[in-house]
Amino acid sequence: MIDRRTFLQTTALGAIAAAIGARAHAAEPLGIALILPSPNGDVGWSHSLVAGLDPVKAAYGDAVKITIVENIPEGPDADRIMNKAVADGNKVLIAGSFGYQNGAMQIAKRDPSVTVLHASGFMVAPNFSPFAAKYFQGTYLMGMAAAALSKSGKLGSVSAFAIPELITSINAFTLGAQAVNPNIEVSVVWVNSWFDPAKEQEAAKALLAQGCDVIFSNAQDTPSVISVCEEAGVPSFNLNSSMKSYAPKTYLGCVATDWSPFFKASVDAHVAGTFQGANAFLGVADKVVEVVDWSPNVPADLMAKIKEVEATIADGSFSPFTGPITKADGSEGVAAGTTLTDDQIVAMDWHVKGVATPLPQ
Repeated sequence: MIDRRTFLQTTALGAIAAAIGARAHAAEPLGIALILPSPNGDVGWSHSLVAGLDPVKAAYGDAVKITIVENIPEGPDADRIMNKAVADGNKVLIAGSFGYQNGAMQIAKRDPSVTVLHASGFMVAPNFSPFAAKYFQGTYLMGMAAAALSKSGKLGSVSAFAIPELITSINAFTLGAQAVNPNIEVSVVWVNSWFDPAKEQEAAKALLAQGCDVIFSNAQDTPSVISVCEEAGVPSFNLNSSMKSYAPKTYLGCVATDWSPFFKASVDAHVAGTFQGANAFLGVADKVVEVVDWSPNVPADLMAKIKEVEATIADGSFSPFTGPITKADGSEGVAAGTTLTDDQIVAMDWHVKGVATPLPQ
């Protein structure tokens, strides 16, 4: 695993200069294709990916041509669209969903001249970099706030797919809450979709009916969960981009992502001919993950504590996944004094004690 600082070392000043020179003399603009699993709306995951390319457009201007293809389901359709994007001459492919991984890797292996950036995966090749956010760093902080606002001691999460990136987000949310209230329980509804407003609404209502009084919208690309919670007068938060406008009264905050440093560095390296595939796992210290729009309802003394913990996460002196941590089945998850490595975190396939809903098989 590498962080953004390590990644950015691949684009030293000489490489940047070469990139600028190559850009100036390029006969044709560099084609960049971004493939999205959901519509590009005003909020959510797809929105954050599109926004991440803004600095690339600002730096390169007409020397790049960006093509965005949205709402492409994982599977054969995605493979076909990605292959067409490369056949059309795009030399940087951003595969914006976990399920695009195999098809994107086949493209990278077949054409070494193409640089592929893949969201949330784990495969690496010389011209293929997976990228993922350390959401868990932010959801731990959100858990602390949720526990303070909860009266029932029951928290809920509407979650997209049971992949490690989202499992770790729930686990850290639970651990953060338990740091404030050790008796907290978290229930999860997996909707098995990145974009299904009706199902998301049903899931949120089901959690509210169970007595959950703070809800985590875990990787939904719509404000459906946030809107349901606003109507019910229940605090909620989400990932990727702020949805505060959809819940002006009850919004707890957002674990936001900014992909622009990674995208800009990757394009610079591609143009300079120095791109080297690596696993980019990026978090608070990298300015990729940031908790924003904190609710004013979080008690001031707890907010001060949250900011202290956030600082220790940023400087690396604390990790939410430092033991002792017990798994939901009662077995040892992390031994006392041990901290999970990035490799172990991105492979997490178990829930911590306190998550009441078993993982789907």
